[in-house]
Amino acid sequence: MKLSELKRPAQSTKSPKIIGRGRGSGHGNTAGRGHKGQKARAGGNLSIGFEGGQMPLQRRLPKRGFHNIFRKVYQVVNLSDLERVGKQDILGPEEMVRLGLIRSAEKPVKVLGSGDLHFPLTVRAHAFSAKARQVIEAQGGRVEVL
Repeated sequence: MKLSELKRPAQSTKSPKIIGRGRGSGHGNTAGRGHKGQKARAGGNLSIGFEGGQMPLQRRLPKRGFHNIFRKVYQVVNLSDLERVGKQDILGPEEMVRLGLIRSAEKPVKVLGSGDLHFPLTVRAHAFSAKARQVIEAQGGRVEVL
């Protein structure tokens, strides 16, 4: 055993730093706030990005583009992913989560046409690309839009 390998026992806990309880504690007097200034005062908390009255960086930089707040973000599943999973009766969001194709059954799913499918399959999702719909139906499968 080396000195660098020593560890605190699992059941031991470290108590929080007690400040403002006299100079003998090591955290008395200014209580870790330093001397004077805005951050040493009561209620002297600054907002994020505050630069002492100077115009903050996020306001100085030019704004570009457009951000659509109504945009729908889909979880993408390709036909190659469905091929890899193998034959299933019905493949909906819950089954896709169980098989590891998507992360959440609550978020919308879109099936894209990248890859091939060689067996009939009933796929339930919120959206399908035109090619994915065409390939699934050509194999004798069904497409169900949720």
